[in-house]
Formats: sequence, structure tokens, C-alpha cells
Amino acid sequence: MEGMALLTTDLLTKRYGSSVTALDSLSLELEPGVIGLVGANGAGKSTLIKILLGLIPATSGSANLFGMDIVEQGPGLRQFVGYMPEHDCLPTDISATEFVAHMAQVSGLPRAAARERTAETLRHVGLFEERYREMRGYSTGMKQRVKLAQALVHDPRLMLLDEPTNGLDPAGRDEMLDLVRRTGREFGISIVMSSHLLGEIQRVCDHLVVIEGGRLVQSAPVADFTGQTSVLAVEVEPAGAALAGRLAALGLQVQEEGRTVLVTLDGAPPYDLIRDAVVDLGLGLVRLEQRRQSLEDLFREPAAVPGEARG
Repeated sequence: MEGMALLTTDLLTKRYGSSVTALDSLSLELEPGVIGLVGANGAGKSTLIKILLGLIPATSGSANLFGMDIVEQGPGLRQFVGYMPEHDCLPTDISATEFVAHMAQVSGLPRAAARERTAETLRHVGLFEERYREMRGYSTGMKQRVKLAQALVHDPRLMLLDEPTNGLDPAGRDEMLDLVRRTGREFGISIVMSSHLLGEIQRVCDHLVVIEGGRLVQSAPVADFTGQTSVLAVEVEPAGAALAGRLAALGLQVQEEGRTVLVTLDGAPPYDLIRDAVVDLGLGLVRLEQRRQSLEDLFREPAAVPGEARG
């Protein structure tokens, strides 16, 4: 199985009745890694995940995981795949330990191994102290971490995470994204994480797949997007107008935003030019930092992707 594509789909299509096309001839080939699946709500992200899991059948087309057909070899694939659903679906009258150990056994682990793996996994997601409490007393963040734990407990080769930050406040969201990133790195497990928030994908993923209206818009390494333009932000006091004028006259591509002048880079940053101009104009230099373009910046540009890909 080594050296094989993680996931391939060939003209994968899902229709509901005659009016709704959730996936429209989607053809993809993805290598192992941490992959972000992004698109507005209703773009087809959850449909794709559910088809890969065998939860719903495709209308036409085919899909493979690790070179195995998801329909013909579906039951055999289950042991290699973990799934974190989007919605809240935990039984609240049992403890996290009971639930995660049960899910480990469902995925094929013997009872003793399931217990051992459950303790390790709950420690990894930060629930070890709370593991014997009934889940009815859990916060949303804790419940999301239980969902992540049950997707991880049987040591899968691929985890499918559907909107893993769903319902979390900003701090909880940061913790979850950090946990997902660490899970991919520490365990070497491939992850497909769906989100309608580009910023989340940029923080966690190496590869980006953009789906819009059930069609593939873009599939490429995140670095291909964020590495396209580097920008040098120069913040000066009292205002940036004079500096912007001077740098533009020197042939640099600049944009003035109040006290900050954004210099577009192609090649080595012109630090000496900027320093001399700041000194020459008698300005106070507050901050000078190089910024990579964010995915949000790119997708705001109409030319980058046909159609908005933000939720």
C-alpha cells in the first residue's frame, strides 16, 4: 500500500432527486498528508466524506482509498479510517472511557487493547482527568475532543474530520486546530479536514482542495497559494503617505494603509532602501515585518478562484 495515492475519485457524482446535485463529476487524486477541504456550506464537503465512508452511495463515478474501492472493499477499509462527524451525536449517559473503548472495539480492537488505546488517546486529546465522568456534564469543547478521540483510537491511516471546530468559541477553536495539527504530525496519520473557514485550513493543512457547488475548483499545496506574494509591512509615524510616495518613486510596488505601507516583494526585501527613506524623511519606524499572503487575501481576489469559496 506504500507509495500509493491516499484518495482518488473519478467523476464522482451524487444527486438527490432531479433537482439537487451535491457532487458533480468530481475527479481528485490526493497524496498522503493533512488536507483541507474547503467550500461554502452546501458545497458538497460532507457529501464527499459520507460517500468515502460508505454511509451514502454515489449516484455515479467511483472512489478509492489506499487503492481499495470504497464500495467493493468498503468493510475492509473501515479499520483504516477514523471519522469525526460534524453534528453532536454522543451518548451523554456514559463516560468518555466507555464510549471511546466501545468505538475502538467496533473498529476491530480486542477488549484489552481497546482499553489501553482509549487511555492513551484520551490523554492525547486532554481528557484524561475527566475520562470517567458522564458526558452529559461535558462542555462543547470536551465533546468535540471525545469525537476526535474516537476517530483516532484504533490508529487509523486516515482521519476524516467534518468541521472539527463546529460550535467552539475562539479559544476552543485554537485548541482543536492545534490538536488536529499535532495528531497529523505526531502519529503520521493522513487527515482530510473539512471547513468553510480558510484561515483554519491555512493553520493546519499542507494541501487545499476547494469545492464549489459540488465541483472541484482547485487542488494544490497550501504553499502554492500563500507563497505567491510576499508583502513587507512597514509601519511608520506619523503617517505613511510620504514614505509610500518615496518608495513608489524608487520603483517599488506599494500600497498605503494609514501608518502602514505595504511593499510587494519579488526577490530580496529592499531593507536598505526602506531604512534610508525612513531616515531621510525623518519618520519614526514602528514595525517592519514580512507577511505571507493569507488564503483569505487570495480568495478575495475574483481572479484567484471562480466563485466565492468562503462560508
